Amino acid sequence: MELHDVWFVLIAVLWIGYFFLEGFDFGIGILTKLLARDRVEKRVLINTIGPVWDGNEVWLLTAGGATFAAFPDWYATLFSGFYLPLLIILICLIVRGVAFEYRAKRPEERWQTNWEHAIFWTSLIPAVLWGVAFGNIVRGVKIDAHKEYVGNFWDLLNPYAILGGLVTLTLFTFHGAVFASLKTVGDIRMRARKTALGLGLVTAVLALGFMIWTQADKGGGKSLIAMIVAVVALVGAIAAIKIGREGWSFALSGITIAAAVAMLFLTLFPNVMPSSLNEEWSLTVTNASSSPYTLKIMTWCAGIATPVVLLYQSWTYWVFRKRIGTQHIADAAH
Repeated sequence: MELHDVWFVLIAVLWIGYFFLEGFDFGIGILTKLLARDRVEKRVLINTIGPVWDGNEVWLLTAGGATFAAFPDWYATLFSGFYLPLLIILICLIVRGVAFEYRAKRPEERWQTNWEHAIFWTSLIPAVLWGVAFGNIVRGVKIDAHKEYVGNFWDLLNPYAILGGLVTLTLFTFHGAVFASLKTVGDIRMRARKTALGLGLVTAVLALGFMIWTQADKGGGKSLIAMIVAVVALVGAIAAIKIGREGWSFALSGITIAAAVAMLFLTLFPNVMPSSLNEEWSLTVTNASSSPYTLKIMTWCAGIATPVVLLYQSWTYWVFRKRIGTQHIADAAH
């Protein structure tokens, strides 16, 4: 396997890690409106991801940086062609981080309500736009012979990509509801289970339609295996949450996300960004990659840094592993 193939796989792994981790905290942000009944319950939900949400975003920064260094032409075409949706995602992530930090800085109801609205919308919008973006990457976009995107924003809003956005929205919210049931106690835990069950059924219908469409249009043998794993894991996650096995359900919903993202990358390879105008103009792991020397240096750096990142992030989750409930929120806390 050539180094550019290795880095294609590593970038896929980084996106899997990002969607697995950021997926449930997007879901928690959305559930602050759908699940929480009062401000105390919103505080409980926010506290479930309080120690980890910023660490989860490291995976996005790493995925973007790896793409820039390993496949500069892919990075340039992607970020110029998808400039507006990616800018919206970036603004949402900035505002979302500020909202988490500033919400409790003042006790006024209007202040906290406004930041709670911000948490909800800046979780929902990226959850949709990531699905739209990856739907377009897999489907193919208007790339000319100079490796430049020549379409417009409205070309990105096609039925396949919109369905992809609905799948990521429901899947991340389901993942978040399962996480909420795993991390809370009392009434909110029971309602999180019930919410997860309903969301899981909706997710299953949308995800199955999207994956069948993807497999029929672009898939092969390996992507079919990934699709089967995703479907089986999603069904298992729904069954597990129904019988109250939150840990198993969370693990299986994570496997669903991992297998679904793997399926998308498997349908792409050896392309990284197909051209819908001419197949010969597509960006591939070969014509979009950096020099072998650059990839070699990156491989050594990644081999040293990655275990350290995994170690400290795993330690963070271990330290904050206990469940919380409304009884853990002090009456005087803002």
